[in-house]
Amino acid sequence: MSADRAAGIVREAGGADLLERLQHLDALAGTRRVDESLDKPIASDLSTDVDVVIAGGGLSLLYAPLLAAQGLRVLVADRARIGRAHREWNAQLAELSTLVRLGLLTEEDVTRVVVRTYAYGVCTWYEGGTYPVKGVLDCAFDGRALLSLVREKSENAGVTLLDGHRVVGFGEGPSSVNVALEDATGKRRVVRTKLLVDARGAASPYASADLVCPTVGGVMTGLDEGTGPRQQDPTVGEILATTETLLAGQQHLWEAFPGHPGQTTVYLFYYTWAKRFRPGDLLELYARFFERLPVYRAGNATLVTPTFGLIPGWSRLTPAPRAPGRRVLLVGDAAARHSPLTYCGFGDLVRSLDETLTRITTAAASPRGLEDTRTDAIIHGGTGLLAAMMAEPPTAPEDHGAVTRLLDTAFSTLHAMPNDAYARLLRDEMGGREFVTFLRATAKQRPEVYASVFKRLGPAAVAKWGMNLAQGFFA
Repeated sequence: MSADRAAGIVREAGGADLLERLQHLDALAGTRRVDESLDKPIASDLSTDVDVVIAGGGLSLLYAPLLAAQGLRVLVADRARIGRAHREWNAQLAELSTLVRLGLLTEEDVTRVVVRTYAYGVCTWYEGGTYPVKGVLDCAFDGRALLSLVREKSENAGVTLLDGHRVVGFGEGPSSVNVALEDATGKRRVVRTKLLVDARGAASPYASADLVCPTVGGVMTGLDEGTGPRQQDPTVGEILATTETLLAGQQHLWEAFPGHPGQTTVYLFYYTWAKRFRPGDLLELYARFFERLPVYRAGNATLVTPTFGLIPGWSRLTPAPRAPGRRVLLVGDAAARHSPLTYCGFGDLVRSLDETLTRITTAAASPRGLEDTRTDAIIHGGTGLLAAMMAEPPTAPEDHGAVTRLLDTAFSTLHAMPNDAYARLLRDEMGGREFVTFLRATAKQRPEVYASVFKRLGPAAVAKWGMNLAQGFFA
């Protein structure tokens, strides 16, 4: 299938606006924008229009009513409509309960947005095994319904919502920052705020993670339901899967999460170094998705809602993305502090919600702005190397199955451990000592993994990874 045909299918299912968002993401490699420099507020002028500007109105919208409830004046700006997203998310009920604890949702709200719970999830590998796990991404919720609800709550809380406005520049002073916003006609306005929260994802000029994960797919109908090969069991979420060795030089992975009756959200993605991502790669991946979907799932599949993303997969082998000042906070994909493998988007936001809200409120009240104190899960220093290996697949034809064979070995090792340990790794909760135990067991089954890592990533990356691991081990 051609990329043009894939674009046509996306347009038919999602409309011209959604296709434009896809094309905007797809062009980032060639058109990455730099924020303009504005005049800085002078130190003696302590007046501000708002306390917090949030640039990006997808999942980051969840911050807005919670900040407003603490008495902050909040403005949210997005180049599209705020409260709409081009990705779907899964979670654990415990994560949704966090939003209840913080007062953003009621128990009734949770009931409205959760559309499916799973008995368990599975990871399955080409020419390998299938490894079930409980307690990981065990419910599907309606992301659009959630964001629509949060938009309504934001409006009721007095949050200013500017649809169709993007951040084009800023100037940071000692106690505030001027932020330039531009609408679709090119008209500009400057807003003075105490803090700019950059939630622009991969579009942020400061989203400098070394790995990216191009991801495409959508909410599908027409898939065969059942428990047989290539059928979708509506009580099971597929967390990770491979259906072949390398495809177009990359190791592709699938995931499938049933949602509303008769619907399943299916994704296809791969890892690559950010410097290798090229304009047009997302649309080419969409073409691959439509071509290869029948290999993954049987049935007469129809795309209902396109979903896609360009997700950072920071390896922890290079420096983290950094904000340009003490009054700019990177969050979400722009910060890339989520798991390099499984937990990004909603899971990352909710897990760090208390910490992020505290950082925002503290910085807004502080004459010094932000302190760089965000923590990172211990396990990320270990799993980042696996993400890097998947971004650097072997080139020799006889080695094309090496990645999926390694994944099968690793997950068979996890499955042999207690379910809680398996789940902790996928939830980014495994500690350093336990992770080392897992690595030793995997290497015992596949000792050639050591030579493969050195050959594909080099001694410098391995040394850095070892340092990360040592820090986690002695934590």
